[in-house]
Amino acid sequence: MKKIFIFIFCLFAFNANAKETTFDKTLFDKAQSEGKIVVVSSWVKYCTSCASQMKVLDKAKNDFNNIEYFKFDVRNKEIADLFNVQYQTTLLIFKNNKEVYRSVGETSKDLIYKAIQSSI
Repeated sequence: MKKIFIFIFCLFAFNANAKETTFDKTLFDKAQSEGKIVVVSSWVKYCTSCASQMKVLDKAKNDFNNIEYFKFDVRNKEIADLFNVQYQTTLLIFKNNKEVYRSVGETSKDLIYKAIQSSI
């Protein structure tokens, strides 16, 4: 019985922390044409490092001006192929229509902020 409760708890915990894809190619292109720094991150539902990275990026979106942030489920092959992303927790930063930063698994606020700052 205890195992059933643990299973149900885990099921609700994963669903309560559901992520959504916000990437849109038209909005991505528009942000770049407007000269914004564009940050794109990949995730998968069960990934704890993805959740940690998203938390930092959600805060960064408020802390930095002129930054556009998109996220997508790495299992979306169309978007993953567009950016040549094979792993969850991949972080990409674009400036002037060029990729200027790429990392996999980075969750440190200091390092993510440093990457964004160096792109501005």
